[in-house]
Amino acid sequence: MKLVCSQAELSSSLQLISRAVAARPTHPVLANVLLTADAATGRLSLTGFDLSLGIQTSLPAAVESSGAITLPARLFGEIVSRLSADSPLTLSCTEGEEQVELTSLSGSYRMRGMPAEDFPDLPLAQSGTPIRLNAESLVKGLRATLFASSSDEAKQLLTGVHLRLAEHSLECAATDGHRLAVQRLENAVAPGGEAPLSEGGEPFAVTVPSRSLRELERLLSGRPSDEPLSLFCERGQVVVLWADQVLTSRSLDGTYPNYRQLLPETFSRSLRVDRRAFTASLERVAVLADQHNNVVKISSDPVAGQVQIRADAQDVGSGSEAVAATIEGDAIEIAFNVRYLLDGLKAIGSEQVVLQCNGPTTPAVLVPVGEDGAFTYLVMPVQISS
Repeated sequence: MKLVCSQAELSSSLQLISRAVAARPTHPVLANVLLTADAATGRLSLTGFDLSLGIQTSLPAAVESSGAITLPARLFGEIVSRLSADSPLTLSCTEGEEQVELTSLSGSYRMRGMPAEDFPDLPLAQSGTPIRLNAESLVKGLRATLFASSSDEAKQLLTGVHLRLAEHSLECAATDGHRLAVQRLENAVAPGGEAPLSEGGEPFAVTVPSRSLRELERLLSGRPSDEPLSLFCERGQVVVLWADQVLTSRSLDGTYPNYRQLLPETFSRSLRVDRRAFTASLERVAVLADQHNNVVKISSDPVAGQVQIRADAQDVGSGSEAVAATIEGDAIEIAFNVRYLLDGLKAIGSEQVVLQCNGPTTPAVLVPVGEDGAFTYLVMPVQISS
């Protein structure tokens, strides 16, 4: 194998796939990156795979002779990142040997690798018709929901985001049992990629680990393109093909909770506030709330047209702020984990938001004004002694 490529492109590609390299590999080769040079296409392909998440990308290269080898991902990445971007890099490996020489204007480095045959194959399930999705829509859906998924491995199914497709729309949902984020995206399915129905005629749905989707969101955001992505789903594996990149992930087994049942149909109280003002007040009061269980109390005053935000930290102090609000329904005092509220507010882009609730112990819902139910954020209140 022998090739010449750009330092900048190789370094950014290594950073991209490094997230799929095993931190604690069960086999030494899983700590490596697979390099495959192809003289016919003039490209160098890089692959990282930890048996759960796989990322593959490629970059243009002047390939003199084709070949493949695996190199220690961390060591290779650190060396390449420190080399000058002004100098092209030459990679060469004599056939039958497991040593690569990396040469730039500043000097040369030798690294011992492992045979490409030892590297596990990516599970590229690509049978059947792919679902073609608009990358921009998927990024929006993931950004609006990923934060609400659970980090508790005991709740395996809730550590992912549920993707549900119906005709041309995509719905992303995530919950950790304390809050729920749902983003509906119309026209997310690209023309010619109609979502198939699952067995029994139900809309197609799959739950994918949040870790994999965070990398997918990073991948799609890093290189914006109008090109739709292709999604394949088969036998517990999800494969995403986009531009010159591939991401593979296992899917999560089980029936995702019927989250629509959690959303109240009507509300007796609603508080409409300026999102930025409400967020800023919560962040200031959160400094005290952090000292004691993260709890903030929110009280509505329909007569004054204000919402009061208060935190009491025992033996430390207390703080309160008032925000102007348009209030419907009777006065109420309701308590929340301030972090959950702030997460939801930061996922909303509208200037104004409405906090809807029925009582101090029933679920409250935060919605943006002017988006007609596209985003819904449910958060469970904290029960407090009066």
